Amino acid sequence: MSNLHEIVVATVAFFVLVGLMVVVHELGHFIVAKLCKVRVEAFSFGFGPRLIGFKYGETDYKICLLPLGGFVKMTGENPGEGEPVDDPAAFSSHPRWQRMLISVAGPISNFILAFVLMMFYFAAINEVPNIRPTTLEWVAPSSPAGQAGLLPGDVVTRFGNIANPDFESFVDLAKDSPNQTLPIDVNRNGQSIPLSLSIPGSLATGGYDLSSTGLYLQIVQDPLKVDQVVSGTPAEKAGLLPGDVIQTVDGHVFHTVDPMRNYLQAGKGNPVTLTIKRNGVLIPPLVVHPALVDSQYQIGFAEVPPADPPVYDKPLPLTAAMAESVDFCRVNSTLIVRTIKNIFAHKVSVKQLSGPIGIARMAGQAAQMDDWSSKFGFAAAISLNLGILNLLPFPILDGGMILFLLIESVLRHDINMLIKERIYQAAFVLILVFFAVVMFNDVTKLPMFTHLKP
Repeated sequence: MSNLHEIVVATVAFFVLVGLMVVVHELGHFIVAKLCKVRVEAFSFGFGPRLIGFKYGETDYKICLLPLGGFVKMTGENPGEGEPVDDPAAFSSHPRWQRMLISVAGPISNFILAFVLMMFYFAAINEVPNIRPTTLEWVAPSSPAGQAGLLPGDVVTRFGNIANPDFESFVDLAKDSPNQTLPIDVNRNGQSIPLSLSIPGSLATGGYDLSSTGLYLQIVQDPLKVDQVVSGTPAEKAGLLPGDVIQTVDGHVFHTVDPMRNYLQAGKGNPVTLTIKRNGVLIPPLVVHPALVDSQYQIGFAEVPPADPPVYDKPLPLTAAMAESVDFCRVNSTLIVRTIKNIFAHKVSVKQLSGPIGIARMAGQAAQMDDWSSKFGFAAAISLNLGILNLLPFPILDGGMILFLLIESVLRHDINMLIKERIYQAAFVLILVFFAVVMFNDVTKLPMFTHLKP
Protein backbone atom coordinates (compact mmCIF):
# COMPACT_ATOMS: atom_id res chain seq x y z
CA MET A 1 0.00 0.00 0.00
CA SER A 2 2.83 2.38 0.83
CA ASN A 3 4.42 1.74 -2.57
CA LEU A 4 1.09 2.43 -4.28
CA HIS A 5 0.72 5.62 -2.25
CA GLU A 6 4.21 6.75 -3.28
CA ILE A 7 3.47 6.03 -6.95
CA VAL A 8 0.21 7.99 -6.85
CA VAL A 9 1.80 10.96 -5.06
CA ALA A 10 4.80 10.97 -7.40
CA THR A 11 2.56 10.81 -10.48
CA VAL A 12 0.26 13.60 -9.35
CA ALA A 13 3.18 15.78 -8.21
CA PHE A 14 4.97 15.23 -11.52
CA PHE A 15 2.00 16.21 -13.68
CA VAL A 16 1.26 19.27 -11.55
CA LEU A 17 4.91 20.31 -11.75
CA VAL A 18 5.23 19.67 -15.48
CA GLY A 19 1.93 21.44 -16.10
CA LEU A 20 3.09 24.56 -14.29
CA MET A 21 6.52 24.60 -15.97
CA VAL A 22 5.12 24.00 -19.46
CA VAL A 23 2.31 26.52 -19.22
CA VAL A 24 4.71 29.23 -18.01
CA HIS A 25 7.34 28.38 -20.64
CA GLU A 26 4.90 28.33 -23.53
CA LEU A 27 3.11 31.41 -22.20
CA GLY A 28 6.40 33.28 -22.61
CA HIS A 29 6.60 32.29 -26.28
CA PHE A 30 2.90 33.05 -26.73
CA ILE A 31 2.94 36.56 -25.24
CA VAL A 32 5.98 37.74 -27.20
CA ALA A 33 4.67 36.14 -30.41
CA LYS A 34 1.39 38.01 -30.00
CA LEU A 35 3.24 41.25 -29.29
CA CYS A 36 5.23 40.74 -32.51
CA LYS A 37 1.96 40.02 -34.39
CA VAL A 38 2.91 36.44 -35.26
CA ARG A 39 -0.07 34.18 -35.94
CA VAL A 40 -0.38 31.61 -33.14
CA GLU A 41 -2.42 28.67 -34.41
CA ALA A 42 -2.44 26.61 -31.19
CA PHE A 43 -1.56 26.85 -27.50
CA SER A 44 -1.46 23.25 -26.28
CA PHE A 45 -0.83 21.49 -23.00
CA GLY A 46 0.22 17.99 -23.94
CA PHE A 47 0.75 16.23 -27.25
CA GLY A 48 -1.28 13.90 -29.43
CA PRO A 49 -5.05 13.86 -29.98
CA ARG A 50 -7.00 16.88 -28.76
CA LEU A 51 -9.16 16.15 -25.72
CA ILE A 52 -10.81 19.48 -24.88
CA GLY A 53 -10.31 23.13 -25.66
CA PHE A 54 -11.74 26.19 -27.29
CA LYS A 55 -10.85 28.54 -30.11
CA TYR A 56 -10.55 32.25 -29.53
CA GLY A 57 -9.62 34.39 -32.50
CA GLU A 58 -7.00 32.60 -34.58
CA THR A 59 -5.70 30.42 -31.71
CA ASP A 60 -6.87 26.97 -30.60
CA TYR A 61 -6.36 26.61 -26.82
CA LYS A 62 -6.38 22.88 -26.07
CA ILE A 63 -5.43 20.02 -23.78
CA CYS A 64 -4.13 16.91 -25.51
CA LEU A 65 -3.92 13.26 -24.55
CA LEU A 66 -0.23 12.98 -23.60
CA PRO A 67 0.50 15.48 -20.77
CA LEU A 68 4.31 15.25 -21.03
CA GLY A 69 4.97 18.75 -22.29
CA GLY A 70 3.21 21.25 -24.48
CA PHE A 71 3.76 23.66 -27.33
CA VAL A 72 2.82 26.90 -29.03
CA LYS A 73 2.20 26.40 -32.77
CA MET A 74 3.10 29.46 -34.83
CA THR A 75 2.55 29.74 -38.56
CA GLY A 76 5.86 29.22 -40.40
CA GLU A 77 7.80 28.19 -37.29
CA ASN A 78 9.09 24.81 -38.46
CA PRO A 79 11.14 24.14 -41.61
CA GLY A 80 9.31 22.52 -44.51
CA GLU A 81 5.77 23.45 -43.46
CA GLY A 82 5.15 25.09 -46.79
CA GLU A 83 3.48 28.33 -45.65
CA PRO A 84 3.59 31.12 -48.25
CA VAL A 85 6.72 33.22 -47.80
CA ASP A 86 4.66 36.35 -48.33
CA ASP A 87 2.40 35.67 -45.33
CA PRO A 88 3.11 38.69 -43.07
CA ALA A 89 1.79 36.87 -39.99
CA ALA A 90 4.14 33.89 -40.37
CA PHE A 91 6.97 33.44 -37.90
CA SER A 92 9.47 33.16 -40.77
CA SER A 93 8.32 36.50 -42.22
CA HIS A 94 9.31 38.50 -39.16
CA PRO A 95 12.74 40.08 -38.57
CA ARG A 96 15.32 37.75 -37.07
CA TRP A 97 15.60 39.83 -33.89
CA GLN A 98 11.88 39.34 -33.26
CA ARG A 99 12.17 35.60 -33.83
CA MET A 100 15.09 35.46 -31.35
CA LEU A 101 13.01 37.36 -28.79
CA ILE A 102 10.16 34.89 -29.22
CA SER A 103 12.55 31.95 -28.85
CA VAL A 104 14.25 33.26 -25.72
CA ALA A 105 10.96 34.29 -24.07
CA GLY A 106 10.16 30.71 -22.98
CA PRO A 107 13.37 30.11 -21.01
CA ILE A 108 13.22 33.62 -19.54
CA SER A 109 9.70 32.85 -18.32
CA ASN A 110 11.08 29.81 -16.49
CA PHE A 111 13.77 31.97 -14.86
CA ILE A 112 11.14 34.49 -13.78
CA LEU A 113 8.95 31.70 -12.37
CA ALA A 114 11.84 30.34 -10.29
CA PHE A 115 12.63 33.82 -8.96
CA VAL A 116 8.98 34.55 -8.09
CA LEU A 117 8.47 31.17 -6.40
CA MET A 118 11.49 31.62 -4.14
CA MET A 119 10.79 35.30 -3.46
CA PHE A 120 7.26 34.36 -2.35
CA TYR A 121 8.64 31.56 -0.18
CA PHE A 122 11.19 33.79 1.57
CA ALA A 123 8.75 36.71 1.95
CA ALA A 124 5.70 34.71 3.09
CA ILE A 125 7.10 31.58 4.76
CA ASN A 126 10.88 31.17 5.14
CA GLU A 127 11.00 28.14 7.40
CA VAL A 128 13.83 28.31 9.90
CA PRO A 129 15.24 25.20 11.64
CA ASN A 130 14.32 25.11 15.31
CA ILE A 131 17.36 23.14 16.44
CA ARG A 132 18.80 23.33 19.92
CA PRO A 133 21.47 22.85 21.12
CA THR A 134 23.92 23.78 18.35
CA THR A 135 26.16 20.77 17.84
CA LEU A 136 29.16 20.62 15.48
CA GLU A 137 28.82 17.61 13.18
CA TRP A 138 32.11 18.17 11.37
CA VAL A 139 35.02 20.63 11.54
CA ALA A 140 37.42 20.88 8.59
CA PRO A 141 40.92 20.50 10.11
CA SER A 142 42.69 23.30 8.18
CA SER A 143 39.77 25.74 8.31
CA PRO A 144 39.32 28.76 10.63
CA ALA A 145 37.14 26.55 12.85
CA GLY A 146 39.79 23.82 12.92
CA GLN A 147 42.52 26.34 13.72
CA ALA A 148 40.34 27.68 16.53
CA GLY A 149 40.45 24.25 18.19
CA LEU A 150 36.85 23.27 17.57
CA LEU A 151 36.12 19.55 17.15
CA PRO A 152 33.23 17.41 15.86
CA GLY A 153 30.74 16.72 18.65
CA ASP A 154 31.33 20.03 20.45
CA VAL A 155 28.13 21.60 21.80
CA VAL A 156 28.09 25.41 21.62
CA THR A 157 27.16 26.98 24.95
CA ARG A 158 27.97 30.57 23.99
CA PHE A 159 28.66 32.34 20.69
CA GLY A 160 29.45 36.04 20.79
CA ASN A 161 27.03 37.44 23.33
CA ILE A 162 24.41 34.69 22.82
CA ALA A 163 24.15 32.00 25.49
CA ASN A 164 23.13 28.53 24.30
CA PRO A 165 22.40 29.70 20.73
CA ASP A 166 20.00 27.72 18.60
CA PHE A 167 20.82 26.85 14.99
CA GLU A 168 19.31 30.02 13.51
CA SER A 169 20.91 32.39 16.03
CA PHE A 170 24.33 30.81 15.46
CA VAL A 171 24.14 31.09 11.66
CA ASP A 172 22.73 34.64 11.74
CA LEU A 173 25.48 35.91 14.01
CA ALA A 174 28.19 34.27 11.91
CA LYS A 175 26.83 35.81 8.69
CA ASP A 176 26.47 39.22 10.35
CA SER A 177 30.11 39.19 11.53
CA PRO A 178 32.40 38.90 8.47
CA ASN A 179 36.10 39.47 9.14
CA GLN A 180 35.50 39.47 12.89
CA THR A 181 36.74 37.20 15.69
CA LEU A 182 34.01 36.05 18.07
CA PRO A 183 34.29 34.22 21.39
CA ILE A 184 32.82 30.74 21.33
CA ASP A 185 32.42 28.44 24.33
CA VAL A 186 31.81 24.73 23.81
CA ASN A 187 30.98 21.78 25.99
CA ARG A 188 33.31 18.89 25.17
CA ASN A 189 32.72 15.67 27.10
CA GLY A 190 31.31 17.62 30.03
CA GLN A 191 34.12 20.20 30.12
CA SER A 192 33.55 23.88 29.22
CA ILE A 193 36.23 25.16 26.80
CA PRO A 194 36.52 28.86 25.82
CA LEU A 195 37.77 29.50 22.27
CA SER A 196 37.72 32.22 19.59
CA LEU A 197 36.46 31.80 16.02
CA SER A 198 37.62 34.02 13.14
CA ILE A 199 34.78 34.58 10.68
CA PRO A 200 36.03 34.98 7.08
CA GLY A 201 34.57 37.59 4.77
CA SER A 202 33.68 34.99 2.14
CA LEU A 203 30.60 33.47 3.78
CA ALA A 204 27.76 32.66 1.36
CA THR A 205 25.05 35.29 1.71
CA GLY A 206 22.05 32.94 1.47
CA GLY A 207 20.97 29.79 3.27
CA TYR A 208 22.85 28.15 6.12
CA ASP A 209 26.20 27.43 4.48
CA LEU A 210 29.07 28.00 6.94
CA SER A 211 31.56 25.87 5.00
CA SER A 212 33.94 28.84 4.61
CA THR A 213 34.48 28.69 8.35
CA GLY A 214 34.93 24.91 8.22
CA LEU A 215 31.84 24.37 10.37
CA TYR A 216 29.05 21.90 9.59
CA LEU A 217 26.24 21.98 12.12
CA GLN A 218 24.21 18.90 12.95
CA ILE A 219 20.63 19.30 11.72
CA VAL A 220 19.21 15.76 12.09
CA GLN A 221 19.73 12.81 14.42
CA ASP A 222 19.48 9.87 12.02
CA PRO A 223 22.59 8.54 10.22
CA LEU A 224 23.02 8.63 6.45
CA LYS A 225 20.85 6.21 4.48
CA VAL A 226 21.62 5.29 0.89
CA ASP A 227 18.84 5.91 -1.65
CA GLN A 228 20.67 5.19 -4.92
CA VAL A 229 24.10 3.89 -5.86
CA VAL A 230 25.45 5.22 -9.15
CA SER A 231 26.60 2.55 -11.56
CA GLY A 232 30.34 2.31 -12.14
CA THR A 233 31.29 4.44 -9.13
CA PRO A 234 33.55 3.56 -6.19
CA ALA A 235 30.45 3.02 -4.02
CA GLU A 236 29.11 0.32 -6.33
CA LYS A 237 32.53 -1.31 -6.69
CA ALA A 238 32.87 -1.47 -2.90
CA GLY A 239 29.47 -3.18 -2.58
CA LEU A 240 27.30 -0.36 -1.22
CA LEU A 241 23.57 -1.00 -1.83
CA PRO A 242 20.39 1.10 -1.74
CA GLY A 243 18.90 0.94 1.74
CA ASP A 244 22.29 0.66 3.48
CA VAL A 245 22.68 2.84 6.57
CA ILE A 246 26.14 4.42 6.93
CA GLN A 247 26.94 4.32 10.64
CA THR A 248 30.45 5.79 10.43
CA VAL A 249 33.07 6.90 7.92
CA ASP A 250 36.54 6.15 9.32
CA GLY A 251 34.89 6.26 12.74
CA HIS A 252 33.23 9.66 12.15
CA VAL A 253 29.44 9.89 12.37
CA PHE A 254 27.78 11.86 9.56
CA HIS A 255 24.07 12.62 9.38
CA THR A 256 24.02 14.46 6.03
CA VAL A 257 26.16 14.30 2.90
CA ASP A 258 27.67 17.82 2.92
CA PRO A 259 30.03 17.28 5.87
CA MET A 260 30.90 13.86 4.50
CA ARG A 261 31.85 15.46 1.18
CA ASN A 262 34.12 17.88 3.00
CA TYR A 263 35.73 14.97 4.84
CA LEU A 264 36.44 13.28 1.51
CA GLN A 265 38.06 16.46 0.17
CA ALA A 266 40.26 16.69 3.26
CA GLY A 267 41.34 13.09 2.65
CA LYS A 268 42.45 13.94 -0.92
CA GLY A 269 41.35 10.60 -2.32
CA ASN A 270 42.57 8.35 0.46
CA PRO A 271 40.41 5.23 0.90
CA VAL A 272 37.69 5.43 3.54
CA THR A 273 36.16 2.67 5.61
CA LEU A 274 32.38 2.61 5.94
CA THR A 275 30.60 0.89 8.80
CA ILE A 276 27.29 -0.28 7.36
CA LYS A 277 24.02 -1.61 8.69
CA ARG A 278 22.13 -3.63 6.09
CA ASN A 279 18.59 -4.69 6.97
CA GLY A 280 19.33 -3.79 10.58
CA VAL A 281 22.46 -5.94 10.82
CA LEU A 282 26.08 -4.76 10.84
CA ILE A 283 28.03 -6.16 7.90
CA PRO A 284 31.82 -6.29 7.44
CA PRO A 285 33.24 -2.78 6.83
CA LEU A 286 33.42 -1.58 3.22
CA VAL A 287 36.60 0.09 1.96
CA VAL A 288 35.87 2.73 -0.70
CA HIS A 289 38.39 4.57 -2.88
CA PRO A 290 36.95 8.03 -3.70
CA ALA A 291 37.17 9.22 -7.30
CA LEU A 292 37.98 12.78 -8.38
CA VAL A 293 35.00 14.18 -10.33
CA ASP A 294 34.89 17.85 -11.32
CA SER A 295 37.62 18.69 -8.76
CA GLN A 296 35.63 16.98 -6.00
CA TYR A 297 36.25 13.57 -4.43
CA GLN A 298 33.10 11.45 -4.55
CA ILE A 299 32.12 7.86 -3.89
CA GLY A 300 28.87 7.84 -5.88
CA PHE A 301 25.64 7.52 -3.94
CA ALA A 302 22.53 9.60 -3.26
CA GLU A 303 21.15 9.81 0.25
CA VAL A 304 17.58 9.24 1.35
CA PRO A 305 16.30 12.74 2.19
CA PRO A 306 16.80 13.14 5.96
CA ALA A 307 13.84 13.64 8.26
CA ASP A 308 12.80 17.26 8.43
CA PRO A 309 14.04 19.10 11.53
CA PRO A 310 11.46 21.11 13.48
CA VAL A 311 10.97 24.55 11.94
CA TYR A 312 9.21 27.84 12.55
CA ASP A 313 8.27 30.55 10.06
CA LYS A 314 10.33 33.72 9.89
CA PRO A 315 9.25 35.71 6.79
CA LEU A 316 11.81 38.16 5.43
CA PRO A 317 11.30 41.76 4.31
CA LEU A 318 10.69 42.05 0.57
CA THR A 319 14.18 43.33 -0.26
CA ALA A 320 15.81 40.55 1.77
CA ALA A 321 13.50 37.97 0.16
CA MET A 322 14.50 39.21 -3.30
CA ALA A 323 18.19 38.96 -2.40
CA GLU A 324 17.73 35.40 -1.08
CA SER A 325 15.82 34.43 -4.24
CA VAL A 326 18.57 35.82 -6.47
CA ASP A 327 21.16 33.87 -4.47
CA PHE A 328 19.10 30.66 -4.76
CA CYS A 329 18.77 31.07 -8.54
CA ARG A 330 22.47 31.83 -8.93
CA VAL A 331 23.55 28.73 -7.00
CA ASN A 332 21.07 26.37 -8.69
CA SER A 333 21.25 27.67 -12.25
CA THR A 334 24.51 25.97 -13.24
CA LEU A 335 23.67 22.39 -12.24
CA ILE A 336 22.65 21.10 -15.68
CA VAL A 337 25.54 22.93 -17.38
CA ARG A 338 28.06 21.33 -14.99
CA THR A 339 26.47 17.92 -15.51
CA ILE A 340 26.62 18.13 -19.32
CA LYS A 341 30.20 19.40 -19.16
CA ASN A 342 31.23 16.49 -16.94
CA ILE A 343 29.52 13.96 -19.22
CA PHE A 344 31.49 15.18 -22.25
CA ALA A 345 34.66 15.20 -20.11
CA HIS A 346 33.91 11.58 -19.08
CA LYS A 347 33.85 12.63 -15.42
CA VAL A 348 30.18 11.69 -14.99
CA SER A 349 28.38 8.70 -16.47
CA VAL A 350 25.19 9.16 -18.49
CA LYS A 351 23.73 6.60 -16.09
CA GLN A 352 23.45 9.38 -13.53
CA LEU A 353 20.95 11.28 -15.69
CA SER A 354 17.30 11.20 -14.68
CA GLY A 355 14.24 11.64 -16.85
CA PRO A 356 10.51 11.85 -16.18
CA ILE A 357 10.41 8.87 -13.79
CA GLY A 358 13.37 10.16 -11.77
CA ILE A 359 11.90 13.66 -11.63
CA ALA A 360 8.54 12.18 -10.61
CA ARG A 361 10.17 10.29 -7.73
CA MET A 362 11.91 13.44 -6.51
CA ALA A 363 8.71 15.47 -6.94
CA GLY A 364 6.82 12.86 -4.92
CA GLN A 365 9.43 12.95 -2.15
CA ALA A 366 9.26 16.76 -2.03
CA ALA A 367 5.44 16.67 -1.97
CA GLN A 368 5.40 14.29 1.01
CA MET A 369 7.86 16.32 3.10
CA ASP A 370 6.31 18.43 5.83
CA ASP A 371 8.31 21.55 5.04
CA TRP A 372 7.50 24.05 2.30
CA SER A 373 11.15 24.76 1.48
CA SER A 374 11.52 21.38 -0.28
CA LYS A 375 8.42 21.96 -2.41
CA PHE A 376 9.27 25.51 -3.45
CA GLY A 377 12.98 24.76 -3.82
CA PHE A 378 12.44 21.70 -6.01
CA ALA A 379 9.92 23.47 -8.26
CA ALA A 380 12.19 26.50 -8.64
CA ALA A 381 15.24 24.35 -9.39
CA ILE A 382 13.35 22.38 -12.05
CA SER A 383 12.11 25.62 -13.63
CA LEU A 384 15.64 27.05 -13.70
CA ASN A 385 17.15 23.98 -15.28
CA LEU A 386 14.30 23.67 -17.79
CA GLY A 387 15.05 27.20 -18.92
CA ILE A 388 18.78 26.51 -19.19
CA LEU A 389 18.20 23.19 -21.00
CA ASN A 390 16.07 24.96 -23.60
CA LEU A 391 18.81 27.53 -24.19
CA LEU A 392 21.36 24.88 -25.17
CA PRO A 393 22.36 25.37 -28.84
CA PHE A 394 20.76 22.13 -30.02
CA PRO A 395 18.21 21.93 -32.88
CA ILE A 396 14.58 21.54 -31.76
CA LEU A 397 15.39 23.41 -28.52
CA ASP A 398 14.94 27.18 -28.28
CA GLY A 399 18.71 27.59 -28.18
CA GLY A 400 19.00 25.77 -31.51
CA MET A 401 16.54 28.17 -33.11
CA ILE A 402 18.50 31.13 -31.73
CA LEU A 403 21.77 29.64 -33.05
CA PHE A 404 20.31 29.26 -36.56
CA LEU A 405 19.08 32.86 -36.48
CA LEU A 406 22.47 34.13 -35.33
CA ILE A 407 24.24 32.22 -38.12
CA GLU A 408 21.78 33.58 -40.69
CA SER A 409 22.32 37.10 -39.36
CA VAL A 410 26.07 36.73 -39.91
CA LEU A 411 25.59 35.17 -43.37
CA ARG A 412 22.91 37.76 -44.24
CA HIS A 413 20.74 35.07 -45.84
CA ASP A 414 18.64 32.12 -44.73
CA ILE A 415 20.15 28.66 -44.42
CA ASN A 416 18.93 26.31 -47.14
CA MET A 417 15.60 24.80 -46.09
CA LEU A 418 16.64 21.25 -47.07
CA ILE A 419 19.73 21.51 -44.84
CA LYS A 420 17.55 22.73 -41.97
CA GLU A 421 15.13 19.85 -42.43
CA ARG A 422 17.94 17.27 -42.37
CA ILE A 423 19.46 18.83 -39.24
CA TYR A 424 16.12 18.85 -37.48
CA GLN A 425 15.45 15.23 -38.45
CA ALA A 426 18.84 14.12 -37.11
CA ALA A 427 18.29 16.13 -33.94
CA PHE A 428 14.89 14.51 -33.45
CA VAL A 429 16.45 11.04 -33.65
CA LEU A 430 19.14 12.02 -31.14
CA ILE A 431 16.49 13.40 -28.78
CA LEU A 432 14.58 10.09 -28.99
CA VAL A 433 17.77 8.12 -28.24
CA PHE A 434 18.60 10.42 -25.34
CA PHE A 435 15.06 10.09 -23.99
CA ALA A 436 15.29 6.29 -24.23
CA VAL A 437 18.60 6.31 -22.31
CA VAL A 438 17.31 8.45 -19.43
CA MET A 439 14.08 6.42 -19.26
CA PHE A 440 16.16 3.23 -19.02
CA ASN A 441 18.25 4.86 -16.28
CA ASP A 442 15.06 5.81 -14.42
CA VAL A 443 13.63 2.31 -14.60
CA THR A 444 16.84 0.63 -13.41
CA LYS A 445 16.92 2.98 -10.40
CA LEU A 446 13.48 1.92 -9.21
CA PRO A 447 13.56 0.04 -5.88
CA MET A 448 12.18 -3.16 -7.46
CA PHE A 449 15.33 -3.33 -9.62
CA THR A 450 17.99 -1.86 -7.31
CA HIS A 451 17.16 -4.44 -4.62
CA LEU A 452 17.80 -7.23 -7.13
CA LYS A 453 21.42 -6.17 -7.60
CA PRO A 454 23.97 -8.52 -5.99
